[in-house]
Amino acid sequence: MVACVVQAEEEIAWRAIPGELRPSYPVSKGAPMSSLKQLIQRDTPLVVPGIFDALSARIAQSVGFQALFQTGYGTAATLLGLPDIGFIGAAEVTETARRIRQAVTIPLIVDADTGYGNALNVHRLVRTLESAGVNAIFLEDQQWPKRCGHMAGKAVIPVTEYLEKLRAALDGRRSDDFLIVARTDARQAEGLQSALERGIAAKEAGADLIFVEAPQSRDELTQIGQAIHAPLVANMIEGGATPILPAEELFQLGYRLVLYPLSVLYANTAAALVVLSELVKTGTTQKVADRLVTFEQFNQLIDLQGYRTLEKKFRQPFGGDR
Repeated sequence: MVACVVQAEEEIAWRAIPGELRPSYPVSKGAPMSSLKQLIQRDTPLVVPGIFDALSARIAQSVGFQALFQTGYGTAATLLGLPDIGFIGAAEVTETARRIRQAVTIPLIVDADTGYGNALNVHRLVRTLESAGVNAIFLEDQQWPKRCGHMAGKAVIPVTEYLEKLRAALDGRRSDDFLIVARTDARQAEGLQSALERGIAAKEAGADLIFVEAPQSRDELTQIGQAIHAPLVANMIEGGATPILPAEELFQLGYRLVLYPLSVLYANTAAALVVLSELVKTGTTQKVADRLVTFEQFNQLIDLQGYRTLEKKFRQPFGGDR
């Protein structure tokens, strides 16, 4: 087992983060400059990273991202150490969202999978997530238990059943600023034409953005953009079914939201393999110390000084007012 991990270290291309690309500390605590709806409506693509906990969210905000995506794949992996094949539910997703929301100020999009039940469950989930400060959800049409969108063996529910869930989501939100992203996994399950028809139906039902998962070529990405006249989502998974294109090119094809859902998760995993491989081989991390943030930098990221200042505010000098 150790030998396999050591080999992985050699295969991982790694270089230290240049000083000019390091995060700015501390994380800004100001209000979000724009709502998610405003960000989507701009004449430029909104590139959004996938995050899975409060720390990854703070890191993403600290380097300048304007919105975040809570990935179901990453949540299952980091909470449970399990694949994205239906192990997490509404409780885990909601609690993770609450923690992330308390850590950052920028808009948060949550992967709500299939809504974890029927239309009534979807309605309740939207109310719960909106109350937690979430700004949008992805709602998909897979059969339960669902699978990651780039895994084989997916199946979709009848379009009529999905539209019931979508209407419940739209009815459940209290504000039109809470966006509903309609996702279809029909491309792999039933073919591109079925996916296009489902995307059009979701748009007609009132979805704010349309997400056709796992198109398999640039030509298919183009066809989706030509057929569905709505703001679209492009899902860029390294090693996935969809070719990775530059954000500006995707924007010209109709994709306003460009998602990189697993980059942070995979980067963290690669970093952990490198550092832990060195530690298990040598008993020290001295050779990889330049690949770590410092003790002081990390404390700045999680705002230790801010809490020390707050702590002083509550102290009462001895002999003070009685």
